[in-house]
Amino acid sequence: MELWALLVSSFLAATILPLASEIPLAVVVRRHGDVLLPVAIATLGNYLGACTTYGLARAAARRLTASPASKSPRAFALFERYGAPALLLSWVPIIGDAIVLLAGAAGVKFLPFSAWTVIGKGARYAAVAWLALRV
Repeated sequence: MELWALLVSSFLAATILPLASEIPLAVVVRRHGDVLLPVAIATLGNYLGACTTYGLARAAARRLTASPASKSPRAFALFERYGAPALLLSWVPIIGDAIVLLAGAAGVKFLPFSAWTVIGKGARYAAVAWLALRV
């Protein structure tokens, strides 16, 4: 049951809801002493939440503009300058959601979006789990 709660909390934390998924992850890791499964579940939930934001932004951009390529230089400067690797920061509170949203609106391909997002979110959760066992 705790793992389902972790999945849901990490999913919701990846949306615009002001929730933190690090605390539920730390609780599960401390209770069970296991790192791999809780980190994988938290990463999956947070990634699926990011996919939701990405998909909604991509659909909105398609409806509002003739093509994702017709974008504001100021709003999409992050992706014009750094490309999909900027998604490594998708875990950062507040700006991470904006990065995911911009990736969808900018038309970043799904495979690079997925790879960079999972790496960033997984690394953050691995660090949180490691700290939870040490503190």
